[in-house]
Amino acid sequence: MKLIHTQAKRRLPIQWAALAAMLLILMTVTGCMYPQEELKQNQIAPKEAVRNVQAAIDQYKADTGMLPIKNSAADTPIYEKFVVDFAKLTRMGYMSDIPSAAFENGGNHYFLVIDEETKPRVRLMDIVTFQQINDIQSWVKSYTQSGGKLPKGEEMYPSFYQIDYKAMNKTAPVIRSVFSGQTLHALVDENGVVYADYGIDIMQYVQKSGKTEFEANTDLRTLLVDGSDFVPVKAPVYRWVNGEPQASST
Repeated sequence: MKLIHTQAKRRLPIQWAALAAMLLILMTVTGCMYPQEELKQNQIAPKEAVRNVQAAIDQYKADTGMLPIKNSAADTPIYEKFVVDFAKLTRMGYMSDIPSAAFENGGNHYFLVIDEETKPRVRLMDIVTFQQINDIQSWVKSYTQSGGKLPKGEEMYPSFYQIDYKAMNKTAPVIRSVFSGQTLHALVDENGVVYADYGIDIMQYVQKSGKTEFEANTDLRTLLVDGSDFVPVKAPVYRWVNGEPQASST
């Protein structure tokens, strides 16, 4: 009996090791071993991806005289307009893979080309912010079409207002700035168009620039674009008025 008991004890570690190996294989196959964030830890960061896509864009333009961008409507806002055509870049061998940060590969960004007629630059459009503003826009449209007045709250700039979510029986979403991480307000103008307010971010970039004066027609959104890898999605035009950025309808 003692010999049998001893042999059983020896078999137990082997059995447990076999079971652990089976569980390891199962978890690896099903993708349950690590959280999604950890599974992506070795993927290329957006900043590096921007550099890689920029290089591919430059080479493509040098070879073909054109830009690998998707078609867009004439009235598409400037910071949503020229989306990079990754299908074309990969098919023609300018890129081996679509960046993990790209929407086309499950990421949270559209890769855009700006300054397309002068010196094309690649920038990122945050899809999360884009969708949040679109959601608010649909709330405002639905509310006004059902007979409600424009849900205007406090006036933040001339003809631009905070949104009265309570009137629409909605909860204000938390919108995070890709430039500073600060919470952004959504604005609505007199025509019911919804925007994200980047006024605070722009002021910070103005302070970094050291400038105190800008020409009257300067679009201050360019400060954000020039100083980062992102575009200010769903932002109104900003002008310099009385020593601060001000949303403008022109």
